[in-house]
Amino acid sequence: MKVGLTLPQFGEDPEACIEVARQAEGVGLDGVFVFDHLWAIGRPDSPALHGPSLLAALAVETRRLQVGTLVARVGLVPDDVLVASFVTLADLAGGRLVAGLGVGDRLSEDENRAFGIPFPSVADRWTSLGACSGRLRRLGIETWVGGLSAGTRAVGRAESDALNFWGVAPAVVADELARPDSVAVTWGGLVDLSGGAGVADAVLRSLADAGAAWAVVAPIGVPWPEAVGVVAEARAAAA
Repeated sequence: MKVGLTLPQFGEDPEACIEVARQAEGVGLDGVFVFDHLWAIGRPDSPALHGPSLLAALAVETRRLQVGTLVARVGLVPDDVLVASFVTLADLAGGRLVAGLGVGDRLSEDENRAFGIPFPSVADRWTSLGACSGRLRRLGIETWVGGLSAGTRAVGRAESDALNFWGVAPAVVADELARPDSVAVTWGGLVDLSGGAGVADAVLRSLADAGAAWAVVAPIGVPWPEAVGVVAEARAAAA
């Protein structure tokens, strides 16, 4: 199972994210991932670095790490623009890009409305999700579809390389993989590292046992430089 990190994106300093990515690469982690939010969920007054722009910087500032989105939301930009952005990012990353895509939810709607961006029906968003993911996949770009709804999972099984589940129990991963039509499953979620590497080790072991292809840790409870080391230690222990 590969192990990655999210980044300190909800702030105003892109260099902090780039430095964490460099540290992650230096300790042997597999990837770093950015969110595609206009503000931190539930905090419209908080700053947020623009995900696609940050991802472009990460692509050129790293050499080995996979870099990706958790997840880029259809509907924030036209489908053709979204696909073109990922094609450019794939060129910058030299085959290391993961195009994580999703449709958003009720918590995302406020972001769209605040910036004057329409929020299409979920049926329309599912259509866009399948179209964008399918196009990117046919271009040779690795695609994940993130979300838990039945409709999103159905699109992911048909048009992506992997389903990405946020914050679910390992049993949910195992249950999905038991389906005859399943694709790979990746996991992302908050992990409290204040208890040290042992807690993260347990999380990673349980996800690996369930069959997850990736675990993308969003660390809480410790400062960022320390978080990178704790996750790397846990990964080594769980290997």
